[in-house]
Amino acid sequence: MIHHAVADWDDAYANAPNIPGGERWPEAWVAPAARYRERLAAAGRAVLDVAYGPGARNRYDLFLPEAAPRGLVVFIHGGFWHRLDKSFWSHLAAGPVDSGYAVAMPAYTLCPDIRIAGITAEIGRAVAAAAERVDGPLFLTGHSAGGHLATRLVSDTTPLAAPVRRRVAHTVSISGVHDLRPLMATAMNATLRIDAAEARAESPALLGVEPGTRLTCWVGQAERAEFVRQNALLANAWTGLGARTAAHAEPDRHHFDVIDGLADARHPLTRTLLTA
Repeated sequence: MIHHAVADWDDAYANAPNIPGGERWPEAWVAPAARYRERLAAAGRAVLDVAYGPGARNRYDLFLPEAAPRGLVVFIHGGFWHRLDKSFWSHLAAGPVDSGYAVAMPAYTLCPDIRIAGITAEIGRAVAAAAERVDGPLFLTGHSAGGHLATRLVSDTTPLAAPVRRRVAHTVSISGVHDLRPLMATAMNATLRIDAAEARAESPALLGVEPGTRLTCWVGQAERAEFVRQNALLANAWTGLGARTAAHAEPDRHHFDVIDGLADARHPLTRTLLTA
């Protein structure tokens, strides 16, 4: 019998030091993201920095397909709720856009200027605002902390109004953090300020979900064990609550390149996301 325990929670969630060449990210995303924004803006298919709230970071970018959108994808960025912004990820809209969908990429206020509960509320407003501009089904996805936020929006305490929530056809959490309690033992919690009450209220794995919700949890097979565990955890928990769930570990992918498939309309990640 093998017993498992985590001795170092900081290392358990440390991605770059445990990936060969991991120091290249997030800067490796900057140039392709900028090129994609510039290309779609030149074609009149990018609406940038749309305000959805009063905060300085309450803005989203909207990327449009050539024809009328078949629906709306919302991609929520990661960075452990305290780093990065929407500008790093624009190129990941390419797969859904080339498949005929509009893609909204919101920014949000970062910790410690806000609590995670406040970020959840902001992302709810961003999705509602983008959904007013684009008709059709909604597809929610996010990476790491963004995976947490995407799944938080389809939990039973979602900030989404019922008409918007009913439009969500599929949610895909990519390397998502679905139980916040372990992060209370990390050094970054000095910035995040998660306490026991917030962990209970903001952890999708500890919340209910509407029966029939469709969820896919997607992770890189080469990721840290804690991300693989968190990936399986939510799919397992919500299956027991009546949701339609799947958990997938993509071979030969780590925490930073697991999202690359979204840039390709033919990639299984994009095709999975857009399957209602």
